[in-house]
Amino acid sequence: MSAPEVRIDVVGDETAGELLTVRRAAFVSEAQLYDDPNIPPLTQTLEELRADLADPDVVTLGAWLGHRLVGSIRIGRDGTKATLGRLAVAPDLQGQGIGTQLLLAVPERLPADTTEVWVFTGQDSVQNLAMYTKHGYEHQYDQAAGDLTYAYLRKILGDDPEPEPAT
Repeated sequence: MSAPEVRIDVVGDETAGELLTVRRAAFVSEAQLYDDPNIPPLTQTLEELRADLADPDVVTLGAWLGHRLVGSIRIGRDGTKATLGRLAVAPDLQGQGIGTQLLLAVPERLPADTTEVWVFTGQDSVQNLAMYTKHGYEHQYDQAAGDLTYAYLRKILGDDPEPEPAT
């Protein structure tokens, strides 16, 4: 099955309510996996989300199928480092490549001086870990946060060797 053709663009405040709904729906399965209904994507308020969308060091990309927001990814920037989070896809469309499309759209949205991209996910989120690893992210360390343990992965950018000059 090929991935649905989605349009990826920056999410603005006018879509905050829809974004909150997509994230909450998408993260229910994670909450069930960890038996924790209080994970941050499920407890974030609309006001907190709007503040995040207004933060100049944060970009949130959305995936739209027609007029419907069907996925998103949050990119936090700190100097030359970017941190990805809250990759979410509407439950009825999960497993169809939309998350991968969002992940692959990130590099073109980063400042040119970005040298590394970090991502974190639950240590037991096997599908998420497999997707990140497939796209060049390498496990760095685990960190406990309450009853949940996050796995942190990193991808170094610009690591490709310079092409040999033609002679």
